[in-house]
Amino acid sequence: MALATAPSSLPQLLPSQMSINTQNTPSFDRYSRLLQSLKQCTDISTLKQIHAQALRSTSPHHPKNLFLYSQILRLYSFLDFNCALQLFNQLEPQHNSFMWNTLIRACAHNVNNKEQAIRLYQEMLEQAVVSPDKHTFPFVLKGCAYLFALSEGKQVHAHALKHGFGSDVYVNNSLIHFYASCGCLDLAEKVFVKMSERSLVSWNVLIECFVQFGQFNNAVNLFREMGNKFDPDGYTLQSVISACAGLGSSSLGAWAHAYLLKKCDFDLSSDVLINNSLVDMYCKCGSLELAQQVFERMPKRDITSWNHMILGLATHGQAEAAMGCFDKMIRTERFKPNSITFVAVLSACNHKGMVSKGRQYFDMMINEYNIKPVLEHYGCLVNLLARAGFIDEALDLVSTMPMRPDAVIWRSLLDACCKKNGSVELSEELARQVLESEGHIDSGVYVLLSRVYASASRWDDVGLVRKLMTDKGVTKEPGCSSIEINGVAHELFAGDTSHPQTTEIYQMLKVIDEKLASVGYLPDHSQAVMVDELDETRQHSLKLHSERLAIALGLLKLKPGMPIRIFKNLRVCNDCHEVTKLISRIFNVEIIVRDRSRFHHFKDGSCSCLDYW
Repeated sequence: MALATAPSSLPQLLPSQMSINTQNTPSFDRYSRLLQSLKQCTDISTLKQIHAQALRSTSPHHPKNLFLYSQILRLYSFLDFNCALQLFNQLEPQHNSFMWNTLIRACAHNVNNKEQAIRLYQEMLEQAVVSPDKHTFPFVLKGCAYLFALSEGKQVHAHALKHGFGSDVYVNNSLIHFYASCGCLDLAEKVFVKMSERSLVSWNVLIECFVQFGQFNNAVNLFREMGNKFDPDGYTLQSVISACAGLGSSSLGAWAHAYLLKKCDFDLSSDVLINNSLVDMYCKCGSLELAQQVFERMPKRDITSWNHMILGLATHGQAEAAMGCFDKMIRTERFKPNSITFVAVLSACNHKGMVSKGRQYFDMMINEYNIKPVLEHYGCLVNLLARAGFIDEALDLVSTMPMRPDAVIWRSLLDACCKKNGSVELSEELARQVLESEGHIDSGVYVLLSRVYASASRWDDVGLVRKLMTDKGVTKEPGCSSIEINGVAHELFAGDTSHPQTTEIYQMLKVIDEKLASVGYLPDHSQAVMVDELDETRQHSLKLHSERLAIALGLLKLKPGMPIRIFKNLRVCNDCHEVTKLISRIFNVEIIVRDRSRFHHFKDGSCSCLDYW
């Protein structure tokens, strides 16, 4: 395969132009000085001078000089790829594996030359003069991973096996990363399992792969398994912290933070990436104050740091603080917001119902920062408008969007219709749009539509929705809440009786019910079930929602004064929201609930969302 080369740019300098005087020195001494000069070389101008002197005093085709020209090639690969490629071609047929690897590595590390890494490897095989070695395969696989070139990467894998590198740690580490990058996590795991020898990097790569695929439990379990063989490093813990953020595991996340402070041999405060992960983790685990502490102590921040903090404040219902953080970022710290920043600040407006501010930020994004809105930005604004009651304006925005709305946007409109008592006809049309946009059948749209019918007292239609779900084999997604007690996560489903402490949990629920009744609590049945059942049955259904079981377990097992942190897979219903407010006052306990869309901080009988969610 012929490779395109750049126009000749290699130097032909006169002796008077040279900063290195080697004219009156012996050959060996001259060679040594050239190598020493290469060790100190950091810029392209000096390198060209050294190259020019080498050409004047040595022959590039003499076997004894191959090491010198290999080092010149290596430096060119960092400073000027075109010069490296030209020198490589001039050295033919003296190519050795180091030279091939140098060029392939340069391509693999350059965003614009990833494909050429594969082409160079193909040319290396076609010439069949030099065989690839254990350094060749990781470089080629890096290019394949970036390009998602699954077919080519599988061929490289086969070549590695053919050349006897099936048990090489470095090659296998690269294969794990390659397969995961191409979406083949099962193949990445298979490579890992078959490895006869693993390094710390092997574990780190697969743990990070699990995190990227959202398999946070697998990531944490693998990390615990790794602890029997290796001590974690900064890369390990950054992945584990991200997994903790996904799981809401504050205890393991705090342990990882403490481990970093005590044992890792680097300055944690100066590591922006790890600190960003800590801010994100504490925000997602409900520990907003700790996230703010980490953020404020960072001596250096990047745009991701600010984005994590703004979004964290937004999801915890602190819209004004989120907007204050945004203002500080652009006015005091002079950071330029990006697309993600505006998703975060629009989310802050959405969680507080600040319509005028949301419109203002949306216009600012377009007119002041020339950021083209994408589906996420439109989704935030549509949801903000619809939830605030501006359903017609939201529909107009959807009709003028330059892209096709997705199921999330249609579902947010349907949800708003459900809460704002929108017309049944509009709700039916929105439900149809959701079903057409979904790649799979989702029970959520049926549940919302049934509530619209129930609000209009159209019980026959509620029954038809239930029958339609049964006919299509659609089951309502069960509510599931998790609570962490002494580092152990407990999962509880609605109506759950499988927990080892079920008897104690239901006894505590009875105590809670008695205390609620004593303060005049009356249940809100509107979201209990999808059909018009007897009040007693619906009230019993509400009592067994998963977050109530988790709260009961927390009251039983957590020490007094400790906040109860609960993570739920669905949005909190109206009745459970009201009940949790009352429990926080009656039992004098802080309860933090993360549902599908945001955090709720319950304390002294009120919620941080101010009943707007």
